[in-house]
Amino acid sequence: MKDKTIWGERAENEAADRLDWVDLPITSRQLLPELDSLSAWSRELGHERFILCGMGGSSLAPEVIAAHYSKKLEVLDSTDPEQISEVLSNGLAKTCIIVSSKSGTTIETRSQLAFFQREIEKLGGDPREHFIFVTDPGSALASHGNLLGIRVVLANSKVGGRFSALSAFGLVPAALLGIDVSELLDDAEVAAKSFAITNSEPIKVAASLASSPFPEFYDADSISGLGDWIEQLIGESTGKDGRGVLPVIVSRKTDNAITFSKSDMKSVHGPLGAQFIFWEWTTALLCYLLKVDPFNQPNVAESKERTSAILKRELTDPPLIFEDNDLKLYGDISATSAEEFLRRFLEIQCEYISVMAYLNRISNQISSLRELLSALTDRAVTFGWGPRFLHSTGQFHKGGPATGLFLQITAQQNSDLDIPGESYNFAKLISAQAAGDYEAIASRKLPIFRIHLKERERGIKRLLAAAQSLQD
Repeated sequence: MKDKTIWGERAENEAADRLDWVDLPITSRQLLPELDSLSAWSRELGHERFILCGMGGSSLAPEVIAAHYSKKLEVLDSTDPEQISEVLSNGLAKTCIIVSSKSGTTIETRSQLAFFQREIEKLGGDPREHFIFVTDPGSALASHGNLLGIRVVLANSKVGGRFSALSAFGLVPAALLGIDVSELLDDAEVAAKSFAITNSEPIKVAASLASSPFPEFYDADSISGLGDWIEQLIGESTGKDGRGVLPVIVSRKTDNAITFSKSDMKSVHGPLGAQFIFWEWTTALLCYLLKVDPFNQPNVAESKERTSAILKRELTDPPLIFEDNDLKLYGDISATSAEEFLRRFLEIQCEYISVMAYLNRISNQISSLRELLSALTDRAVTFGWGPRFLHSTGQFHKGGPATGLFLQITAQQNSDLDIPGESYNFAKLISAQAAGDYEAIASRKLPIFRIHLKERERGIKRLLAAAQSLQD
């Protein structure tokens, strides 16, 4: 399987540096003594709360692992100041903050680190007793950690972020939470032994997905959050060169949905460690069938560059369609109410609809908009939290088939948290990320619209009520 030529000549250089995920069920055992030491250090300091600052592959796998083992891990993969304020309000005195980034230069994680380091120091705390860094050797984050005397766990640099579930990025948070990570590795190792044989399960599932551009996944009855991890893995790996497969995470089980429960007809069942390695193999094989490089993400970098450019100038809004007491609607169709806007929005020709919410994802009801819109159309409807989806399905939106219809949701920022060392704050950062993604999609002549909530709770209720009214 570690043949760099599988995905074609253009992908060889990238593949040569990204194939060590195949061996992680075995090689990650080298981390076990270090993980035991980290766990002992954390217990000695009396950490009662664990926060993970990371994006994409650095955050989604740990979130699944924690949920599966019923452990409390607060994943901060957002630049929304309301969400950051909510995390801060619960106190940091007995907190361990895991900062995960391969490069250490990811703008979200870099900003979160600067913010929380200052907050710890304001409390009189020692960053060395509150932070752990997980990163690649030689990264900016590793250098920063070494300078401050913070514990740094080095990951295998030849494993890409979205294939890193069984690397230090997935295992360090798990070990700190008291999870036996050797169980994950054992299950993955046993499962992987059968993957290279003729007509193995990953081969069959990959072949099925190759002809199903918007497969549905349902995980609520089994391994919560696994669908989101698979969405990121498949969507970002395949969505390029005008091709790709985009998983649709559904909140209700359908006849067509892939599940992870043994009792279902269309399921991939097995322990969590086996699931991780199974879907990584499946994704790599799927990319072979689609003739795309599974390891690059050219349009993720594009969004970062647009965000950086916008941060250096004034933000500008798209054309205003309509405004009332609760909402502002932007785009290039005419409407005089939210109901009329949604009706006309759903009339636009497309193969899939993507709802992108740049909001606090903690206890937020806006995600139910996906289900409401899905009931009004026969097209696939996906939902993503911004800015985290920029590191996953955002690649598919811009690099995959040009067949999407996009609805961006932003909100008035009432919390103004500054970022140490930067001229902008979190409110401007998340606004710039939304604006950059809007520009990137619009530049491809794809239909994109924005709904801006003038007051979050009231605006969400108004929007959901408008969508509900179309069903009545």
